[in-house]
Amino acid sequence: MGGWFPRIYDLVMKPLELTRFKQVRTELVRSARGNVLEIGSGTGVNFPFYRHAEKVTAVEPNPLMTKRAVKRMKNTSVPVELYETTAESLPFADNTFDTVIATLVFCTIPDPAKALAEIRRVSKPGAEILFFEHVQMKQPVLRKAQDFLNPLWKRVCDGCNLNRNTLLLIQQSGIEVKSIESFYATLFLSINSVNTKR
Repeated sequence: MGGWFPRIYDLVMKPLELTRFKQVRTELVRSARGNVLEIGSGTGVNFPFYRHAEKVTAVEPNPLMTKRAVKRMKNTSVPVELYETTAESLPFADNTFDTVIATLVFCTIPDPAKALAEIRRVSKPGAEILFFEHVQMKQPVLRKAQDFLNPLWKRVCDGCNLNRNTLLLIQQSGIEVKSIESFYATLFLSINSVNTKR
């Protein structure tokens, strides 16, 4: 990410965060238990919602985002440890985490398949893997609109892919999808899944 986008991210997202997003985040994040890994923690918007985690390990590659996240760590009820690293190269041992959370981040990860493989590696067999992502839409006209807008969107929104088929990538990774809830005409999905590795 560039230098200007982290500075305006919270402001741009505020209208959505004050409505449905807050409810989705609250439900998703509060269900996280045990030793939790958060992928792409950004400005730490999820941190205040953790209730049942023993510890949260958050990874974020952008130092400007991490700097803003540190402020939100003061309002957490669970310990949070921040790492400036990428999702494609997680510095953790195999089978470390009980829960993994990723919210509105897979659109920007350069190699999402590699990141999903890393998530499978560092999470325990049977670990819950929870996603809230904007995705490629099902409706053909809307999907074509996403494809058309994506080059400009990606430049303006610091690498965000408007039309990434994140659900398909998750399904192809070997992670088992248990349930899906859609919002805003399938633009956003809340995906509850499990690491089925042995």
